Amino acid sequence: MDGRPRVPEQRRPGSAAIAAPAALRFSVLGPVRAWLGEETLNTGSPQQRALLAALLLREGRTATAAELIDALWGAEPPSQALAALRTYASRLRKILDPGVLASESGGYAVRGLGEGALDVAVAQDLATEAEKARSAGDLRQAREVLNRALALWDGEPLAGVPGPYADAQRVRLEEWRLQLLESRLDMDLEQGCHAEAVSELTALTAAHPLRERLRELLMLALYRSGRQAEALAVYADTRRLLAEELGVDPRPGLRELQQRILQADEALAEPSTPATEPAVVPVRPAQLPASVPDFTGRSAFVSELSEVLASASEAEGSVMAVSALAGIGGVGKTTLAVHVAHRARPAFPDGQLYVDLQGAGPRPAEPETVLGSFLRALGTADSAIPDSLEERAALYRSVLDGRRVLVLLDNAKDAAQVRPLLPGTEGCAALVTSRVRMLDLAGAHLVDLDVMSPDEALALFTKIVGEERVAAEREAALDVVAACGFLPLAIRIAASRLAARRTWTVSVLAVKLADERRRLDELQAGDLAVKATFELGYGQLEPAQARAFRLLGLADGPDMSLAAAAAILDLPPEDTEDLLESLVDTSLLESAAPGRYRFHDLVRLYARACAERDEQPPSEREAAMSRLLDFYLATAAGVYAIERPGDRLVDHLEATEYAGLVFEERHRAQDWLYCEAICLLACVRQSTRPDQLRRAVDLLWAAIDLAESGANSKEYEATGTAVRAAARSCRDERAEARALVTLANGHHMSGRFELADQEAAEAVRLAEVAGDPLPQCWASNMLGVIALYQSRYDVGESHLTRAIESFRSAGDRPGEASALCNLSRIHLATGRTASAVSLAQQGTDMYDDMGHAFKGANGRYALGLALTQSGQLDLAAERLEEARAVFRDSRQRLWEGMTLFRLAEVDLAARRLAQAATNAESALTLLRGIGGEWRRGNVLTALGRALSGIGQSGRAQVCLQEALSIFEALGAPEADEVRALLEARAVL
Repeated sequence: MDGRPRVPEQRRPGSAAIAAPAALRFSVLGPVRAWLGEETLNTGSPQQRALLAALLLREGRTATAAELIDALWGAEPPSQALAALRTYASRLRKILDPGVLASESGGYAVRGLGEGALDVAVAQDLATEAEKARSAGDLRQAREVLNRALALWDGEPLAGVPGPYADAQRVRLEEWRLQLLESRLDMDLEQGCHAEAVSELTALTAAHPLRERLRELLMLALYRSGRQAEALAVYADTRRLLAEELGVDPRPGLRELQQRILQADEALAEPSTPATEPAVVPVRPAQLPASVPDFTGRSAFVSELSEVLASASEAEGSVMAVSALAGIGGVGKTTLAVHVAHRARPAFPDGQLYVDLQGAGPRPAEPETVLGSFLRALGTADSAIPDSLEERAALYRSVLDGRRVLVLLDNAKDAAQVRPLLPGTEGCAALVTSRVRMLDLAGAHLVDLDVMSPDEALALFTKIVGEERVAAEREAALDVVAACGFLPLAIRIAASRLAARRTWTVSVLAVKLADERRRLDELQAGDLAVKATFELGYGQLEPAQARAFRLLGLADGPDMSLAAAAAILDLPPEDTEDLLESLVDTSLLESAAPGRYRFHDLVRLYARACAERDEQPPSEREAAMSRLLDFYLATAAGVYAIERPGDRLVDHLEATEYAGLVFEERHRAQDWLYCEAICLLACVRQSTRPDQLRRAVDLLWAAIDLAESGANSKEYEATGTAVRAAARSCRDERAEARALVTLANGHHMSGRFELADQEAAEAVRLAEVAGDPLPQCWASNMLGVIALYQSRYDVGESHLTRAIESFRSAGDRPGEASALCNLSRIHLATGRTASAVSLAQQGTDMYDDMGHAFKGANGRYALGLALTQSGQLDLAAERLEEARAVFRDSRQRLWEGMTLFRLAEVDLAARRLAQAATNAESALTLLRGIGGEWRRGNVLTALGRALSGIGQSGRAQVCLQEALSIFEALGAPEADEVRALLEARAVL
C-alpha cells in the first residue's frame, strides 16, 4: 500500500431516476438518520433502520428480498422474515418522499436522491477533492478538505443498527475513516505541524495499538519535535506489542524509520514530499525594500560590493560572502545596501531576506525574534520553530542549505547581534549595515562609507529639486549641500523641503543653512551630525507641530498609539491626529499602522535633543511624560477592574490626573493591554523619578496579566527589576514592596520558587514598615502557595491564614477568595479532603457572587483538584473544563496548560488513559517556554503514567526519566515519586 486512503466503492444513482426534493438528507456515518429540510424523520425500529442503511449504501442499485433478509438477519432469519421486510419497507415509504423507495423484481432500491443527500457520498467527493489537491501540491487545501470529510463522522457508523451487513459496513467505514485520518496526519507533518500532531497521534495509537502506520507517524512527529528518545521508545513499544499479540516483527518501513532516527538522518528533520507527488516549490521570500528611484553616485562602492556578492553566487565550494557597511547615521548605508541588493537579485534566485535590527535604538531586535521571522518567511510552520536561539540558528542554516539567498541585515548594533543571522552556507551572502565597524565579524568584507563627494551630493540634490532650479543657482546649491555636510539624509530632507515649496529659491534655503545658530555644533561629530540634518525639517514646522515633534520623541517604545500621543500632548484625539498626520507628511514621523505612529530611531534622538533645548520650561517635558504615565495607569487599572470585578487593588493604586481609555467589553480591554504591552512596560522603565516612581510601580502591578499569561513575562520581569532598583535607590519602602510583589509573582509563574519566596518575604517586611496593607496581603498569599509547592505545609497554612485575615480586614473579597482556594490545596496535601473541597467551593462561590469570571476560573481550578482527590471525578472534570474555557478566552496560556495537566490527572484517576495522554501532550505544547521546569516535570510525570497504562512503556520510560532529571536538578521532593514509579516499572 502507498499509505493513502482507499475510497470505498460508491456509485451515483442512474440519471433516469426520479428527482427527489433536495431537502431530503440521510446519514450513515453515525446513527442512521433522515431529515426533510430541518425536520428529523422517525426512521423506526433498529431493523427498519438496518433496511434503510442497506439500501442507502447501495446508492440506487436494487437489492433482492433474499439479499436484504440475509443483510438483516444472516444465516438464521425468522420464519416471517419476508413479511417483516415488506412491513419495514411500507413504513419507510410513508416517511420518505414519493418514489424514493422503489419496488423492483421483488426487491427494493432507494432512488432519486439529490446531490449531497447522503453523507457517505459527500465524504467520498471530499476525499477525491483532497487527493487532487494533494497531487497538485496544495497540501493546505487538501488538509482542509479532508478535515471537512472527517467531520461528517458522528461517532460509530451505523450506530445501533443490527445485522451482519451493518457489522461489515461498520468495519469498512471505520477503516476508511482511519485511512483518511492517516492521510491528513501525514500532510500535517508535511506542513510542519509536528508538535500539534503528537497529542492526537498519542490518543490514536492508544485506541488502535496494532496500527503500524499511526505508530510510524507518531515516531516521526516526536523526532521532528526534538523528542528523539521518545520516538525510539515508540518503536520499542511497537515491536514488543506486535511480538506479544501477533508474533510478528514491525513492517520494513517502521524498522527503516527507526534506523534513520538512530542515525540522526538529516532528511528526517524536514518534511519530505512523497515521490508520487510533484516537488513542493520552496517559499521564495522577496523582502527587500524598494530602491530609491533617485539613487546617485557611490559607483565605486556599488562595483566593489557587487563583485563580492557575485563571487558568492558563482564560485563553487566558496564560503558565504559577508559585506559589512559602516558609517554615521544618515550617510546612506541602507540606501546603498538596498540598491546593491536589488542589482544582485538575479544571482540569488531563491530569495532575499531583509530586517531592520534597530541597533541604534534603546532596544535592538533580539536575534531569536529575527530568526523566527526569517524561518516563517522561508516557509517554516510556527509549530516547527524551536524556542532557543541556538536551535533557531541551526534550523535557519539548515533551511538555507542548498539555496542561493541574499540576507540584508540593516541597522545592526554589533557583531554579536549579527552572527546568529548569517546563513553559513556557500551560495548565500549577507549585507550588513551598522554605525560601528565590525572588526570582530570574522571573514567579513568591511566597507567604511563616508559622506558623498561634492559632485555626488550636488547630483542627488539636483535629482530631487529639479535641473532647472539648480542650474539657475548652482553656487547656492553647492552652499546648501556643503552646509548639509554632504550627508545624504540631510541633503534629501533639505531638497525635499525645497521641492515642496515652489515659491522658495535655492538661495533662500542656502541663507537659512548659512545661519550656524540653526545647526548644531556637532555637525561633523559622529551621530550628532544626524541632528543637524533634521534641523532643516524641524525649522519649517509650525509651533504646534514642533511641540508635538519634541514631546512625542520623549517616549520609549517601538511605536505609539493615537490615544497615548493625545495624552502626551494634552490634546483631543482629533487634533492630535491632525498634527501627527502633518508630521508624517514632513517625513519626520512614520505611520506604522492605522492609529499608530513611530519615529525613525535617529529622528527620535534628534526630537529629544530638541525637547531638551527648546521645550521651556523643562517642567513641560516632565508634565508630558507624567500624562503618559497617568494614561497608561488609568487605562490598565480599568482593564484590571473589568477582568477582576470587586478586586480592591484598583482602590489602592496611586491617583491619576489624566484619564485613560474606558472599555465596555473585556475582550477589547484585553486587546488593548496586549497590544500596548511593550510601550506600557517602556513607560514604566522611563518613570523612575521619585515623583513618578509609585505610579510606575502601580502600573506594573495593574498590568500583572502580562506576566501571568506568559506572553510578556521576560520583559515584565526585567521591568520589575528596574523599578525595584529605583525604589531601593530612592529609599521608598512602599514602592519597593509593591515592586517586589510583581517580581515574586513573575518568579512564581516561571517556577523559580526560592527566588519568589525571598522576594515575597521581603515585600511583607517592607510593606509593614511602609504601613501598606495590600502588598502584605498579596505577598502572604504568595508565600503560602510557594510553601505548598515546596511541601512546607505548616508554614504555608500559617501564611494563608494570615492572608485571609488581612484580606478580610481590608474588605478585599477577591483576595480572600484567592487565599481560601490556596488554603484548600494545603488541606488537600495534608489529607483533609472534605475541608479542602469546602474551602475551594467557598472561594469559588465568592468569585461567582462578584461576577469574577477570570479569577472564578482559578477557583474552579482549585475546586477541580479537591474534587479529584475526593473521588468525584466527573464533577472535577466539569469544573476544570469550565476553568479551561475561561483561561483560553482570557489568553492565559499558562493556566490553560496547567488546567489540561489537571484534566490529565482526572483521566488517570478515572483510568481514561488515552485521554490522559492526550491532555498531557496538549499541556506540554501550551507550556513550551513558559511556566518553568518544575511544571514541565509534573506534566511529564502524568504523561509517563498515561503512556505506561496504554502499553507505550518505552516512551513512558523516557518521559519519567526526563521528569526525574528536572526534579533532581531543582532539588524538588517530586523526585521521590518519580523515582518510585521508575523502580516499580523496573520490577515489572
